[in-house]
Amino acid sequence: MKDDNPIRLSRRKMLGGVGAIGLASAGAGLGTTAYFSDEESFTDNSLTAGELDLLVHVDYSEDQGSYAQYSTPDGTYIDGGVVGGQEDGEPLQIEVSDLKPGDSGEAEFCFSIVDNPAYMWMCGELTDDDENGQTEPEAEVDDSGGDPGEGEGELADAMQVTLSYCSEEDGETVIGEEIVSDSLGDVMLALQSGVPLSGDGDADTPIDDREPFEGVESAFDDEEPNTAEQCVCVSWEVPTDVGNEIQTDSVMFDFEFYAEQARHNDGTTNPCVDETVVTEYDNDWKGQTLGNPTDGSVYTGVSYGEDQTVLSFTFVDDDDGTDFLDTADYSSTNLPVAVDADADGTHDWQLIWQPNAGFPDDPFGYKENTGGSYGSSQSLPAGFSALKVGNTISFGIPNSELSSTFRVLGYGSTGGEGPVAKVNADPTVGPDWFNSANAVEFTE
Repeated sequence: MKDDNPIRLSRRKMLGGVGAIGLASAGAGLGTTAYFSDEESFTDNSLTAGELDLLVHVDYSEDQGSYAQYSTPDGTYIDGGVVGGQEDGEPLQIEVSDLKPGDSGEAEFCFSIVDNPAYMWMCGELTDDDENGQTEPEAEVDDSGGDPGEGEGELADAMQVTLSYCSEEDGETVIGEEIVSDSLGDVMLALQSGVPLSGDGDADTPIDDREPFEGVESAFDDEEPNTAEQCVCVSWEVPTDVGNEIQTDSVMFDFEFYAEQARHNDGTTNPCVDETVVTEYDNDWKGQTLGNPTDGSVYTGVSYGEDQTVLSFTFVDDDDGTDFLDTADYSSTNLPVAVDADADGTHDWQLIWQPNAGFPDDPFGYKENTGGSYGSSQSLPAGFSALKVGNTISFGIPNSELSSTFRVLGYGSTGGEGPVAKVNADPTVGPDWFNSANAVEFTE
């Protein structure tokens, strides 16, 4: 099928609220003559809105050897963005100082969703990755310059972070399936794109077929947390093989959890991005006969951050067992994305995911428009990043490389075996890698 009008969805956040919304009564059958009569009453009818209130229970600890040990107090929870849910409370903020190779930490986040089942997302952003000057031993191994506040630190790349599902069994935390594991910088790239969470702990479930998190009647039962079965665990470490390149460096980041009612909802709305464009796969482009067609949609998201803008492409396949991004189904599957960084009518460069191309940053590459042609594939420029998590491909672009208005053209291909996934203003038209007139325009 073709969709000539891509669907654009605005950002949505957590739904909440409680209140009475109406009273109604009815009477019937009052006699108006001296003949037979009867009366049936339906009294005290009421309609009461439900609620959806998300509380996040936090258990965090860190190990810095003899320097420091820290853990959150028992019973720490977040409600309304602040510790303990008090109006004058403070957001939960964890600071780690004097970080050294070998230091580590872990956190468990469990959810009380009162009182409706909900789809959940985890979002985040890396807000600082600074060099903060250089010591003499750091300068010997790090040629980035060391200017404070320039975002040239190495700590975000050095720290390793793993997000996993977990649950409580007999008082012990049991780690389940891994959601994403990479450097802190790449994990935060995935979170800025939005990571959908599944209520059954299945990390491979597509966003339109995942289980919501169950609701509970109250957040506490006899002062003990009353939570959904699935929790999310986060662990971090600075590997012992990291050297002087991280001296004096610092990072700052935020992350959030969102809950949205499951009723009358399919869970595909991503609250972590600022705008989404949805286009369907095209199985009959140019009237080709395909050997392996499949249906699905690509969700293109744009998230504007303090330092970078993230383009994300989530492929949602039908349930026929054939997946657009699976090289076992399509050996030549790929996704090139052309960007007109200043919306002047000409694409400036391409970002490419192609797992069998042998790119310098395999499976990612970068091609620059050299004035009517594209050069050979290069490594991603400094400050750019890319990551594939499940069926989502994300590209991080420094804000300095984009104007407030820019255009994007995507043309996912399965190498002729199956459909194409076009992201452009008119999906019935083929890709133009140079003229951006038919690209999708975004404005911050």
